Amino acid sequence: MSMQPRDRAPFSAIVDRPPLKLPNGARVVIWTIVNLEVWDIAHPMARQVVPAPTGASLLPDVPNWSWHEYGMRVGFWRFYRLYGSLGIRPTLALNARVCLDYPRVAEACRDAGWEFTAHSFEQGPIHNVKDQPAMIARSLDTIEKFTGKRPLGWLGPGLTETLETPEHLAAAGIRYIGDWVYDDEPTEIRTAGGPLVTLPYSVETNDIPMMIVQHHEAAYWTRKCIDAFERYYLEGAERAKIMAIAIHPYISGQPFRIKYLEQVYEHIARYPDVVHWNGEHILEWYRTAR
Repeated sequence: MSMQPRDRAPFSAIVDRPPLKLPNGARVVIWTIVNLEVWDIAHPMARQVVPAPTGASLLPDVPNWSWHEYGMRVGFWRFYRLYGSLGIRPTLALNARVCLDYPRVAEACRDAGWEFTAHSFEQGPIHNVKDQPAMIARSLDTIEKFTGKRPLGWLGPGLTETLETPEHLAAAGIRYIGDWVYDDEPTEIRTAGGPLVTLPYSVETNDIPMMIVQHHEAAYWTRKCIDAFERYYLEGAERAKIMAIAIHPYISGQPFRIKYLEQVYEHIARYPDVVHWNGEHILEWYRTAR
């Protein structure tokens, strides 16, 4: 079933909706999403930190592949230590192939109680997938086999979707997605298989657009996260706000950037009435609060 986004989600101004309230007087939910990906050396890399010297991308792309590999070997473990020290259990948006190619990393997340959300089978635009239902099923089956639990959430690779993707996700049992970055609150979109809940993921407090695409310094990203949080906290006195922090180990896990991620949480910790939830927690709250 092909449907335009506006037909799935008619326009809704946030000021026209009844305000959602968080339990116990909380103002803001911090939703941390750690993105783990598999970049197959046989394919073009998802990102490039080193452009091809001749201007032509050739395979194998060893320097950019190994840049990503650093994130899995080293950068991730800085995240793991940080969230363990803070007592935060993030949402893990992972290509399902991570469970096969990087079981040491996936096991650490599973054993620490992180939420596993499907992020395609491997990294690449979903538009190039010839059989989306089969890929989605393979992704969910792989994660379920590894963790013992079938994911409820989905994040498209690069947030990519076709017009038919929501139908395939709903049919596969997915209950929430993070691809629609159009609101501060959860919303619902229509599918033939029933509604899908959209959670407020972000491309603005996401390290890829800020540091890799727009080439901002990490300190600017920290300032932007803090500014966003302070505005959400102010507005959260009247209605619940959800702030997504989306990070990648090959970017924010670098030794010269990790302290800027730590500073975001240090600032947030100074404020009362803030909760750290994963995607499933937000979904369950929204189903009740709406």
